[in-house]
Amino acid sequence: MFKRCIWLLAAVLFFSGHLFSASAIAAELDEATRTVKLNEQGDTYVLSLEEVNRGRRQFNYACGSCHVAGITKTNPDVGLDPEALAGALPPRNNLEAIVDYLKNPTTYDGLEEISEIHPSLKSTDIYPKMRSLTEDDLVAIAGHILLQPKVIGDMWGGGKARYSAPAVVEETEAI
Repeated sequence: MFKRCIWLLAAVLFFSGHLFSASAIAAELDEATRTVKLNEQGDTYVLSLEEVNRGRRQFNYACGSCHVAGITKTNPDVGLDPEALAGALPPRNNLEAIVDYLKNPTTYDGLEEISEIHPSLKSTDIYPKMRSLTEDDLVAIAGHILLQPKVIGDMWGGGKARYSAPAVVEETEAI
């Protein structure tokens, strides 16, 4: 019984430490970092600290199992990095476009609707995690996706590292 209490206490301390450290990280983000592209016209939107925290939590809850660190497990060639988002048709590199995608997902080329294979508000019967998400949650998730390249750089979505293969050095034998 005593061991269970110790494990429970350790788990509580571990998870509360993560909550406080994540909040502390969000609190350190200045307004310029929290400013993301709102729409195709180039308008911007400043995420509140609460939206940053909510976006991280909701992304991990609803999206994180398939998009670990912004990399798409089911198709690693199409991540959530800025280059991949900008290359989609229509581009998904702004807040409104990502929210629209979370409501009505389409293939990368924009030609086919894919709500039966990608979680969305259209497919809450198939993906129950989407049922509880509000419009504010979708905005926060989209903000999280756009904010991460500014926070963790090219590690988000594979970024440029995904597109460049490491150089192969061949050794030649001396004669």
